[in-house]
Amino acid sequence: MDSFSTLIRTASHEQHVEAETSTFMSDLLGGRLGMDAYARYTEQLWFVYEALEAAAGRLAADPVAGPFVRPELLRLASLERDLAHLRGAGWRAGLTALPATEAYAARVRECAEDWPAGYVAHHYTRYLGDLSGGQIIRDKAERTWGFARKGDGVRFYVFEEITNPAAFKREYRDLLDGIRADDLEKQRVVAECKRAFALNTAVFRALGEEFPLSA
Repeated sequence: MDSFSTLIRTASHEQHVEAETSTFMSDLLGGRLGMDAYARYTEQLWFVYEALEAAAGRLAADPVAGPFVRPELLRLASLERDLAHLRGAGWRAGLTALPATEAYAARVRECAEDWPAGYVAHHYTRYLGDLSGGQIIRDKAERTWGFARKGDGVRFYVFEEITNPAAFKREYRDLLDGIRADDLEKQRVVAECKRAFALNTAVFRALGEEFPLSA
């Protein structure tokens, strides 16, 4: 029988691929969009991570979500440094969430408030994604827009406190396998992972509409 971490990965694979291959992300990574599109995407990430990390302190003692709340994963400070680099010192004044981003952040807050196992689903899809595919985005961004390697503009993707990402991901998957949840609850968590990917894809779709490539 597959482990729970394997079940999550395989069950959400289709949604994961859909998110990764969205038109916006393909255009961004293909160098067909300008730095403004990258900055706008970074702004949207801020709203999602603000929702994730605002709840982290409160959930640290929760028996289900607590083991996943790891300080070395926290991204908000790095995002804010990137935004200051991309948008200037007054970046907060121009910060706006797309409706799709608002829906995504609202769902994260809802899970954090009422359903710790659902919060874990969002935690998993974001942070393990950042540790994996996020490195592709960092590399492309450095080469496309000339950011210093692992410097301002791409700090969000740099996990300075995680010296061995592969080992960390194995440890994280072990935590998933040991999650305090029965089979029905695990199925709900899998469904929430799929929902998280769908919410993320909706943000990409909205960004694609905001930054269409001229025909």
